[in-house]
Amino acid sequence: MGQATFSYANVANDAVGVPLTVSVFADRPHVCATAREDAEAAGFRIAAGGALADLLDDAVRALGDVILVDCPRPDGAALAALARIDLRAAHTGAQLIVSTSVAGLDDVFGCLDQSNPQILVDPSRADRVIALGRVLGLVAPLRLRELSEDDRLVLLRLTEQVGQIAQRLERIEGPPTSTPDAAFRFESPRPAFRGEADAGEDRLVRVPRPPLPDPRLVRRIIRQRQMRARFFDGDLFGDPAWDMLLDLTAARVEHTRVSVTSLCIASGVPPTTALRWIGQMTEAGLFQRNEDDSDRRRAFITLTDKAADAMARYFADLGTNAARLV
Repeated sequence: MGQATFSYANVANDAVGVPLTVSVFADRPHVCATAREDAEAAGFRIAAGGALADLLDDAVRALGDVILVDCPRPDGAALAALARIDLRAAHTGAQLIVSTSVAGLDDVFGCLDQSNPQILVDPSRADRVIALGRVLGLVAPLRLRELSEDDRLVLLRLTEQVGQIAQRLERIEGPPTSTPDAAFRFESPRPAFRGEADAGEDRLVRVPRPPLPDPRLVRRIIRQRQMRARFFDGDLFGDPAWDMLLDLTAARVEHTRVSVTSLCIASGVPPTTALRWIGQMTEAGLFQRNEDDSDRRRAFITLTDKAADAMARYFADLGTNAARLV
């Protein structure tokens, strides 16, 4: 990546007035080095950094706009550090990006319940750059409300530059494994009310919700969908939102709890991609996080009542045809 990579970032930071800053905390030197390099390439200024244990040090105050943390094998001390930085990020408004492993995902997810962080699982450099690009869309507009149209155009160009960096890294590291963020947009399902005209006026009538489908039927549909990968490339049928909705629908009827790792597996896409979908589905009011009453370090994902209502009506409308649904 040549010097041109940094030009838009420098101009955008000038427009903002104060450069966007990032802190990097990692115990693995090579991860720390590449994370710092990628952040600087995306136009951020390094504010602080160190090992995970440094997150417990109150002397580390200037954390910046973004906090990048690498925690592949979380032990008790690492989880305590994550919980503290999660709380600090929530209080300061900093954007938290945490990378971990599949084995550590449930523990990491369980202790991050304050700041709505981005969680990356065994990320590539491109995954990290994409996460930083998402931050630009969250942080920079808050600082740009009074800027001219030209300055706003600079920010747009900067965001595009981050995307180009990610694409270059993907070509270096191999074929992409993540769906572009533009795909992660949802509309909430229609509410459980239907307007009916009466005497020239619209009134809302509550429609009783049908029961959720038999979980054995839902599990059969899931198995049928998974069978397609035996005959075709699984990427042809990527539909993680629906696969997760089906899995959580069956779990709700079975009165079983679904961990975030289990839901990522059910999605059929890489964990980092699945976590982005889970985040968007949560924002759309379809999923919700539930803490484990017996162990506050654990959390589970469930359907919201609104999503359960929509799934019940969907299967009711299908009727007997649901048994043939794939």
